[in-house]
Amino acid sequence: MNAIIALCHFCEVHGPRIVFCTQPFRQQEPTTEIESDDASLSSYRRVKSNSVSSNSSCDTPSCATPSLPSMKNDLCEGCYSIKTGYYSQDDDAQVSYVSRQQPHHPRVFSRIRQACIRSLSCEVCPGKEGPIFFGDEQYGHVLSYTFFLADSQARGIRRWNSILVVMMDKIYLLNSWPFLVPHLKTVIDNLQSKADRVFEMDEKTNPQRLHRLTSSRRGGKPARSLVELTGYNHVFKLLHLSFVWILKSCSNRISETLLEGPPTEDSIIDMEKQEETEDGFIKVYTRKLGDGDTQHLSGDESDSSIDMGVGDVSVPGIKNIRHLWKVLGHNQFHTLAHHAVIGNQIIVTGSPKSLVKSILIALKCLLPKGCCRTICYSSKYEESWRCNFLGLKPGIMVPKHVMSSEMFVLVEVKTLGMTDSDQIDNSLNSLDSEKGEINDLLSTYTFKMSSPVVLPAKAPIVLKKMKLAIQNENLTEEVVESCFVCLKEEWMNKVKVLFKFTKAGGSRSKEDTAKLLQVVGARDEDQQLLKFWMTGLSVQYRTHILSSSMSQVS
Repeated sequence: MNAIIALCHFCEVHGPRIVFCTQPFRQQEPTTEIESDDASLSSYRRVKSNSVSSNSSCDTPSCATPSLPSMKNDLCEGCYSIKTGYYSQDDDAQVSYVSRQQPHHPRVFSRIRQACIRSLSCEVCPGKEGPIFFGDEQYGHVLSYTFFLADSQARGIRRWNSILVVMMDKIYLLNSWPFLVPHLKTVIDNLQSKADRVFEMDEKTNPQRLHRLTSSRRGGKPARSLVELTGYNHVFKLLHLSFVWILKSCSNRISETLLEGPPTEDSIIDMEKQEETEDGFIKVYTRKLGDGDTQHLSGDESDSSIDMGVGDVSVPGIKNIRHLWKVLGHNQFHTLAHHAVIGNQIIVTGSPKSLVKSILIALKCLLPKGCCRTICYSSKYEESWRCNFLGLKPGIMVPKHVMSSEMFVLVEVKTLGMTDSDQIDNSLNSLDSEKGEINDLLSTYTFKMSSPVVLPAKAPIVLKKMKLAIQNENLTEEVVESCFVCLKEEWMNKVKVLFKFTKAGGSRSKEDTAKLLQVVGARDEDQQLLKFWMTGLSVQYRTHILSSSMSQVS
């Protein structure tokens, strides 16, 4: 956290004074006026520790606290009670923490001094004890926690103190209020309990009532040091540990997220699928489907592991797109993926149910969510306009009008029969497929693929890149998934340009379309993919473009 924590007190002779402050130094970042000073840090680098909890005092001349401007020969023990500095190093975060009486940098000192004066004079809360907030953009923003320490020799039998947290980020400081206030209160309670014990001992051994009355007539008495008030020789080391922990823990508590741009098309599709009730709740459908029901799934709904046997090692299934590539082999996978990305209907028939579902779910990662219309396991054929991924039970016939078209590919999942030589050969080829070993449970199944269409020799560019990611064994599954997300979003942006070009600009010639494809980095083999992916655009984007074009025409 880019802040400074300081302990201040009000001296009856010298007024508000800084007693002790802790400051972080980030060695690899540009320093700001409020947070660091390279010159003051250099004198502490000779002391090194491996954790932030390790502390060392520095007694060298360079570590001595510089005298305050003016009054440098007229300071009491309370105003000048720390003679050495403390230094801690957090190697993991590359942050050094330095504690001393005051910041070395003049501008930083000026801001802390300003905050000290305001916290112990004009900026007070009711009762004079408790947290308050004040500040501005010029001098920084301050969380000040004022409190009293018992002192038998002070006027009013107590000394007025404050702990300050000073930083330039107002929003960060206010958001950290619920964390900082309770922990500062813990530090203050510890100091007050120690001071109360010393006060009670002083009153028992040497009552100060008559002395206080006499001193009040003569004027203020210089303050005693914090060590004497608390009776604890290592009180400043304890404060150093406490302040360092607060700074470190507060910085870890709140993290900033960098938004890299507007939401993706997939995220917009997800939001459009949510149905909000009048009370502001999101409606979720959880009706359990019977075995005879046709299961319609789209978007993330098909990724559910319900009724799929996911996690059951005795149930065969495809784990992910790379696993599917290894099971089918290079040629069959290329054919199936090519059909999928250009919008042809993928029909998978056979059993078990979990295996059919897992094949369709694995293929869905190749497409934007808006392009995925899935019926995972149906007892009848469903037309392509209803779904481009269709799972069928064994024995369900595909209609003749579909078989005569060129807009589908059929994958038949069969159990390997020992008397069927063709199935044995296919199984051996599958087991010998490049890039990996096959799940033993899948070795008893064959995957027969058939389609009347002859695909173009050149595949779309995005499919080529996806295949390269799948075949690169150095990439983990998470990296492959992230790569697919980036590729799909890149090409959806090209689709948006093409949609706006065709819908908002009136009639376009083939020459104009070819020039546009060249500009966006697409080729002729990508046109079918672009047209199909155009159907996956969100309703929000379509409405925006169409309404904009209509307003321009009018």
